[in-house]
Amino acid sequence: NTKQIEQEKNEWLDILSAEKIVFGLLGKILFEFPEKEWINLLAKDGIFEEIPFAEEQPNVISGLKLFAGWNDRNKNGVSIEEFEKIKDDYTRLFIGPGEVQAPPWESLYFQKERIIFQEQTLKVREWYRRYGLESVKLYNEPDDHIGLELAFISHLAGLSISALEDNKNSTFKELIDAKKVFLSDHILKWANGWIELVTENSRSDFYQGTALVIKGALTEL
Repeated sequence: NTKQIEQEKNEWLDILSAEKIVFGLLGKILFEFPEKEWINLLAKDGIFEEIPFAEEQPNVISGLKLFAGWNDRNKNGVSIEEFEKIKDDYTRLFIGPGEVQAPPWESLYFQKERIIFQEQTLKVREWYRRYGLESVKLYNEPDDHIGLELAFISHLAGLSISALEDNKNSTFKELIDAKKVFLSDHILKWANGWIELVTENSRSDFYQGTALVIKGALTEL
């Protein structure tokens, strides 16, 4: 009946709104080099106080506990020492120099030579183009960066919200199916291996928490 349909629609809107915010934020945390002003803002705002669509997921709960402790220690502003720890952690884990501890590019996990800009990169780029998302660093940063792939999930959630609000049911179904396929063909094939490397090598609660929240949120999806 009409009341039940409206209730289901509102439930979907709540879930998708949470997905859009959470995966958008996770993508930004991983894709962009940390800046003091933004890190301070995250601490002040209470980063990830809750994740509505995954609040009972064990990894999310563990990740949120780490973030809660981090927020509490930094609610009056991130110290120079803490900010340097976050920058150093990001650099060691995701950039280098030297061996990158937790490479953030999908293509490195599927061939022995461990070279970026491979077949996975191009396939992911095609996904972005199909749904109107183009990397801001196209040709400079591989499209299969974990931060971009998570941002794409956020992008699909935003498109799904619009389709639902406009009562475009076939478009909505296509977008939900697209998310499932992208997750199974890309993120879920390599994210757990990447998450293990982050949790093994990270020296900060900030990125430990990020990895756990990602693991739990992806499990929930």
